[in-house]
Amino acid sequence: MKKRLCFFILFTVTILLIFSGCMKKQSFSDIPQISFLGAESLIDTVVLTISYQDGNGDIGLSKADTFAPYQKNGPYYYNYVINFFEKQNGVFHQVIDSIPFSTRIPVLTPNDPNKAIKGYIIDTMPFYPPPPYDTIRFEVFIYDHALNKSNTITTPEIILRKK
Repeated sequence: MKKRLCFFILFTVTILLIFSGCMKKQSFSDIPQISFLGAESLIDTVVLTISYQDGNGDIGLSKADTFAPYQKNGPYYYNYVINFFEKQNGVFHQVIDSIPFSTRIPVLTPNDPNKAIKGYIIDTMPFYPPPPYDTIRFEVFIYDHALNKSNTITTPEIILRKK
């Protein structure tokens, strides 16, 4: 019985090593790329989903990243930047003095020799008080730790559901 168990374990480990050696390593640009996946309007809330990928995996800021160029009120303090627009009389206008939606993505760098990463960001954005206009959109981009700026995505029109 012990021989069978040892053989089974050795066989399983060998198969896993063979398959892991055959798996293609991810290769992306070191400049992050993002894609729009969806936006759902709930009552006074929008759930935005994007995908990201980065070749060297340096997306994210630690809590200690508060000195230049990542200082508060600096252009790189937020590494997940969301600009908010309202449709007013048929034309979208950026709303500057609104709820701040930009935030800091925590460090995502894997502990792996292949640093390439990809994944999803699901962001829940509450509106309180709700904006005066019911049709909105967002422009989104990210910075990696080396300050490489991703492409900018623009969401389609989103109709806010109100109470």
